Amino acid sequence: MTPLLEIRGLHGGYGQVEVLRGVDLAVQPGEMVALLGSNGAGKSTLNNVVSGIYPAWAGSVFFDGQDLSRAHYRDVVKAGLIQVPEGRKVFPNLSVLENLELGSFARARERRAVNLEKVFGIFPRLRERLQQLAGTMSGGEQQMLAIGRGLMAEPRLLILDEPSLGLSPLLVDELFALIRRLRDGGLAVLLVEQNVGQSLEIADRAYVMENGSIRFSGKPADLLCSDELRRAYLGL
Repeated sequence: MTPLLEIRGLHGGYGQVEVLRGVDLAVQPGEMVALLGSNGAGKSTLNNVVSGIYPAWAGSVFFDGQDLSRAHYRDVVKAGLIQVPEGRKVFPNLSVLENLELGSFARARERRAVNLEKVFGIFPRLRERLQQLAGTMSGGEQQMLAIGRGLMAEPRLLILDEPSLGLSPLLVDELFALIRRLRDGGLAVLLVEQNVGQSLEIADRAYVMENGSIRFSGKPADLLCSDELRRAYLGL
């Protein structure tokens, strides 16, 4: 099967700082892939290079057979590769509805009304908060809004960057149940997380990143079976 996302020998960073040192990674259609690693491992930089926010210095990014290695981020979004960034990044002075509508600005604008209803089906709480300013919502509600905004663009692949960061344990459980539902519905997801246990429970495959390189790739069970890998990279 041809991967939906295929990253080969990717180098990149910001300014003069090289962060990514030859990353290889793939996500198949409908697959849930976990990308794990400590703070500073290069996970968010990888997301931003793949999304066209930072330039790739070398290597390639193919998405659905299309070379997006040096594409503008607008073209990445139009292709259906959508990132929900770390820290949620909602527009605090806009309403919930306005934030969601912005999600379909570059892609799926003509199906905005239909997709709004789909998002409300997943997140009923957002329907109740339509005119509320996003900045006045709780952290959990803002995370729902950020994911809902990503879904408005009808993603082929959704990158979730640290979605559980700063949430209560109860909300984290709710969030991971939702991510599992998205995967079960056929959406390919690249889940970038420090929450190792719950990520590995729902992932089909996992990668572990350290110092800008991939140190492990394989099934979650293989990763958990290796005492050396668990100690070295997962702190387990």
